[in-house]
This record gives sequence, structure tokens and C-alpha cells, in this order.
Amino acid sequence: MSATSKPRRDSVDPAVKRARLAVAILFVLNGLALANLIPWYPVIKGDLEMSNTVFGIAVAGFAFGALVFGTLSGPLIARFGSARTSTVWAVVMAAVLPLIAIAPNPWTLALAMVGMGSADAIMDAAMNAHGLRVQRRYGRSIINSFHALWSAGAVVGGLVGSLVIGAGVPRSVHLLVVAIVVAGVAVATSGWLLPGAENTERAAEATAGDGGGLVDAWRVAPLVLLGLGVIMMASTALEDTAGTWSGVYLKDVVGAPAATLGLGFVASQGLMFVGRIFGDRVVDRFGPSLVARTGLLLSAAGITLVVLSSSSLAGVIIGFGLSGLGASTIYPLGVTASAEIPGVRSGDGITIVTWLARVGFLAVPPAIGAVADAASLPIALTMVVAAAVGGSFLAGLLRPPDPDASQPHADEQPTGA
Repeated sequence: MSATSKPRRDSVDPAVKRARLAVAILFVLNGLALANLIPWYPVIKGDLEMSNTVFGIAVAGFAFGALVFGTLSGPLIARFGSARTSTVWAVVMAAVLPLIAIAPNPWTLALAMVGMGSADAIMDAAMNAHGLRVQRRYGRSIINSFHALWSAGAVVGGLVGSLVIGAGVPRSVHLLVVAIVVAGVAVATSGWLLPGAENTERAAEATAGDGGGLVDAWRVAPLVLLGLGVIMMASTALEDTAGTWSGVYLKDVVGAPAATLGLGFVASQGLMFVGRIFGDRVVDRFGPSLVARTGLLLSAAGITLVVLSSSSLAGVIIGFGLSGLGASTIYPLGVTASAEIPGVRSGDGITIVTWLARVGFLAVPPAIGAVADAASLPIALTMVVAAAVGGSFLAGLLRPPDPDASQPHADEQPTGA
């Protein structure tokens, strides 16, 4: 089935529909787990008496773990399949979550964040790889819908976290309950995922052959991988700014009450959800490059509004919301492009580009923290504006490969002579 074909919805195999539901659940669980933690950041920062710089370094442990151990994603997916890999590491991520709640000092917090980031990176690559397997069976774009559901999970998690904090529930109890729910649901729905090896879904996998791997992928398409990585860094910088710093910004710069500290993140993820709901149709209509370029510039405008509205609760929340809307399709488009590079296995392309994306997660929190301590948090956020504008110049790399130059999918080779 070609990438441009449009099969009737009722022609999709029921097993593929179940797999789509299972992948959707994984995305919701991932967003839910992370977002229940984020509203606690300002509280944890205060309880452990951390400066902006130390807090930024501790939270960057998440990205450090993702960078160091995220490279395992490709080999794990190739060896065990994306279905098993995504489920196992969802459980691992859930197991680490309560450890963050009980960290007694910044350094144990950073260590727990390393574990959380490692599990998240591997789960992220695996569930995206499996989502793309399902998308190829559908024959049309559905990847943005998965990321929309991640945002939905994040919105719910952010709201729940804010309500729990306002109700005075201990974070150790809260995050333990979240961990049990995430692990239990991931295991319960794992049987719906597609069986079989990863190289049965895409003809380009066959061209990569048994010699595929991360080193070979870099040898085949170094500039494309690096360029896609830069775009993804801009995307993750925008998401991280809302996740890590919106609560701190509202507390320390705006002076907002505790019950509102999660609203910047919720606004970002809420409008990101809206963007991703309509993302597949918009991308099909206007193409990934134009959509990504426009989105990055909209995000830059949103963060600029945050900087200019440092005394306005509404202005800051709206600014973070616009940033989320603009960034909504960037990550899924980057993942899709990385999985379709000729001669590169899907799992390897996704692993490399998502690994590069996490460089943004590693670099942004301590960089913003250091500049915030030296100058101010609003000034520090101007770096994110520059990253979004810079990424917009590389959006042409998201253009899909020429379908006429690609081979049929491996499971659809003609049977005749």
C-alpha cells in the first residue's frame, strides 16, 4: 500500500485497529506519568532549597539519562520488537516515578531523573516505532493523533497534579498511585500490539539489510539525521520550557498562587492537543515543511509574549499556550521523517533523531537556570525564541521522500511474475 493511498476505514483489519488503540494508550500513559510530576517541580525546588541553576541541573538529569541510555532503543527494538520494548520500559518508567517523590537532596533527585529519562527515551522511541508500523497498515497519516493523545494525557496529568497539590496530598502517595496505574494498564493492553519483527512493515528496511545499525545509519545519511535532530532540539526546547519553567515562572516572576502553578504547562499541552488533533489533516493539506515552519514561528511568538507579560498571569498562560500550539506537530513530523530515510532502519533513524532531540532537554534547563540566576528568567527565555526561529530554517528536511522512488512495502510485493 503506498503512503498516499486512502483505504476505507472499515477495510482496516480489526487486529490493526486494536493495535492502534494499544499504541494510543501507551502515548496517554507516557504523557500522564510525566505530567503528574511536573506540577510538583516548584514544590520540590522549594523543599530542597535549590537555586535556579541547581534545579536546572537536577532536572537535566532526565535528559542526561535519555542521552546516555536512549541509544539502546534501536538495538532493543531490533532484538525484541517495538511492542515488547515499549511495554517493558513503560513499567520501568512507572517504577522510577515514586523515587523522585522521596529524593532527599538535589543529587538523589538528579539520579532519579536520570532513571526516569532513560526509561522515557526507550519507551518513546519504541512506541513511536510501533505507531509508525500501525500507520503503514492504515496507509494514511495517523501519527499526530497519537501525539495528540500524549498531550491529552499530559493535560489530565497536569490538572490532576495541580489539584492534588492544592488538596495537600503527599507527593509520595500521589506518584505511587500514578505509577501503579501506568504499569498496570500498559501490561493489560500489551497483547493488542502488532506481533512480528520490525522489518516486515517497510521496504526500506530491506534495503538496509542485516547490516543496519546506528553506525551504518550515520554513514548513510549524516546530514539528514543531523538536520532533523536540530529541528527536534528546537521542538524539545519549547516543550521543556513549558514543562520545567512555566511553574517556576508563574511563582517567582508573576507571583501567582500555588493552585495556578500548573496552568502554563496545561495551556501548552492543551493547545498542543488541539494542534495534534487537526495535525494530520493540516499536514496532508499543506505539507509537513510549511506546517513545521509556521508552527515554530508561532511558538517563538508565544514565548515572546511570555517574556513581555512577566507581570500578567493571563498573558503568560496565553503565551505558553501559543507556544504549545505552534510546536504541536514538530515532534511527530520529525519522528516520521526519521523513520522514512532511505537505507536506514526505522528504529535506528528514530533512535538517532530522538536522541539528538534530547540534547535539547539536557542543555536547555541548566542554560536557562544559569542565565536566570545571572540576569532574569524572562531574559533566559529569549534563548528559546532564538532556537524556534533557527529551527524554522531547516523545516524543508521534513518533506517526505518521493513516493515514485520508493519500493512497495515488504508485505505487499506483487505475487505474480
